[in-house]
Amino acid sequence: MSKPVILCVDDERIVLNSLRTQLSRAFGSDYLYEGAEDADEALELIEELNEEDISIILIISDWLMPGIKGDELLIRIHKKFPKVIKIMLTGQADEAAINRAKNEANLHCCLSKPWSEAELLETIKSGLAQL
Repeated sequence: MSKPVILCVDDERIVLNSLRTQLSRAFGSDYLYEGAEDADEALELIEELNEEDISIILIISDWLMPGIKGDELLIRIHKKFPKVIKIMLTGQADEAAINRAKNEANLHCCLSKPWSEAELLETIKSGLAQL
């Protein structure tokens, strides 16, 4: 059985690289770390992993991305995979979008960019503790 996946979704490659570095430094080889540059790519990747019986346990998504916004992405994912822990990471989400994600996608937490690595890791640990 393969390792569970933590998926990061952000339209800025530098953010994805930074998240991957921080996650692998904190959690080592306990998880696989995947990245997607927009919601469509994320949804495709989720389907591929699901077909291979690889479970995604946590998603960190930006809110402001081209096409589908982060709250809508997390709601879509929640409908198919309600147990996935969902974290939104954004500098620009409006309160309505955050509340929508909380109500319709069971959003675990919304963190502001630029994020504190310690706060991000604590948020992830508290989310994973719910599994």
